[in-house]
Amino acid sequence: MSSDNLSVLSVHTPSSSLAIVHSVATDSLQQLFDKLTRKRNTGFYGKGVGPGWLKYEWSSSIWNLDDDADYSIFQWRQNGGTDSPTVHLRDPSEPLPSQSSYRNPSFYLFRDEFSRFARRDLQHESSSSPNKKKSPSHDSVPRHKKEFEEFHTSNGVRTITGTIGPVQNVRMLLKTGYRHVYISRKFAVRHGFIPQDAAPGQYGYSGLVNIGKWPITVGQTKTTHAVYLSEESHFDVVLGRSFMEKRQIKTNPIDPTDLVCLDTDEKLDCELVILKDGKGQIVTVT
Repeated sequence: MSSDNLSVLSVHTPSSSLAIVHSVATDSLQQLFDKLTRKRNTGFYGKGVGPGWLKYEWSSSIWNLDDDADYSIFQWRQNGGTDSPTVHLRDPSEPLPSQSSYRNPSFYLFRDEFSRFARRDLQHESSSSPNKKKSPSHDSVPRHKKEFEEFHTSNGVRTITGTIGPVQNVRMLLKTGYRHVYISRKFAVRHGFIPQDAAPGQYGYSGLVNIGKWPITVGQTKTTHAVYLSEESHFDVVLGRSFMEKRQIKTNPIDPTDLVCLDTDEKLDCELVILKDGKGQIVTVT
């Protein structure tokens, strides 16, 4: 690679900043992990950089860079950019530098605009550590409010109505726990997305199958997404992270029905749905 075409990736850690040669467009996430693992004179040399170590900044938020799906979105977001891409690297098993030690002001956890992410990440690490006991809660949030939020977080799901391909007025599940866009097998057969005589062993029974790219219209905006076949029985269409990130959907932690697409500043009509089985028991969609 000539110096004129050199692709450089900036890396910020809690205690230092560095740069490595890495092409976001052509190199893979695993290659990035390997390059960082082999980087000498760093605190992470030879430790095996991998999922959970990397994050990046985009649209005033911090995003994980853990798997190939995350990396594909990262590549798409960097497309056309003129600035050197930047990632934040931290060994999740190591504590942050103490306040009396040097702290890299470029690392996201030490920047004022991302202080909310610092609280979230550190609270998550504290609660997930097997060596730490949970202390009793002494916050002032009323019990009824906690129960209300826990109930809707666990059992209520966001749904919106839109069009996929030629099919209009489809109730779609909006769920960050899913990675892609999915349609159910019954829906796919009924509307001709896959053949009526699709035999077992094909179209998803033997694994996740991409059935092509289809236009999805939500509100006034149409976008195109790769669609996968799903055995989900509760909803015909599931819109996962790829859809939410492409439309830059902003959610409201207080009002789950408040959804805004930042790509067009369009507010979506959202309905919170609680599923129950034949016995009246609540069904949790994970």
